[in-house]
Amino acid sequence: MATIIGSYTTSHVPAIGRAIDKGLQQDPYWKPFFDGYPPARDWVAKNRPDVAVVFYNDHGLNFFLDKMPTFAVGAAAEYRNADEGWGIPQLQPFPGDLDLSWHLINRLVDEEFDLVTCQEMTVDHALTLLMALLWPDQKWPVRIVPVCINTVQFPLPTAARCWKLGEAVGRAIRSWQSDARVMIVGTGGLSHQLDGERAGFINRDFDLQFMESLVHDPKWATQYSIHELVEKTGTQGVELVMWLAARAALGEGPVKRVHSNYHIPISNTAAGLMVLEPA
Repeated sequence: MATIIGSYTTSHVPAIGRAIDKGLQQDPYWKPFFDGYPPARDWVAKNRPDVAVVFYNDHGLNFFLDKMPTFAVGAAAEYRNADEGWGIPQLQPFPGDLDLSWHLINRLVDEEFDLVTCQEMTVDHALTLLMALLWPDQKWPVRIVPVCINTVQFPLPTAARCWKLGEAVGRAIRSWQSDARVMIVGTGGLSHQLDGERAGFINRDFDLQFMESLVHDPKWATQYSIHELVEKTGTQGVELVMWLAARAALGEGPVKRVHSNYHIPISNTAAGLMVLEPA
């Protein structure tokens, strides 16, 4: 059976891609953010994952407001990105894992999740940046399976529903007839709001409490409705449900915090990073 080696969760902001392209990693504004990633890269190098299952949200590159699935799973041989209008350079295609994709799809449908299955899928900065932060040479040593969660157009899935999705994905991976080593990834957040009366809103206390809960009380955030999470984290802060799904995929057993980092602000966003592994 496949082995889940742990989870890697990180924020994504288009400006990160521009900073990478311009070599600003040691710039005083960016240094506290980029300095958080070498320990995560060391963990990945040590544990040698074969596949990354990535919980992320699309920002209009693959899905738009006229067709916005609640949950979608990629089932493509490779995934390409495209110009999003942010000035982020396009990266090399990401290889897919068709066998795991279809295994996940079948198991999730068996567990009564209604999915959109994407045999062609364009991925945006929510996925590309987390990969570039782990592998700066942009030579991808892992295959990926993207799992897209709607955090853009209401109604959004609840935190509790995203937790259940993550649990089901974890069960499916552990039942996969493979000797592959699988890394779970969650990308998005943390607190931020990009528009409206609360533009620039950041809730440091809630962010840190949420990060701590993933270690000691992983279902803590599921007590909140989506509207409560918007109130506490900002309109775009609800992206933390991807972190929650990634943690759920590890199971409810104890986990060990390998590394974490938190820095504010990066482009009006609270930037977090965590690496967890089963205890």
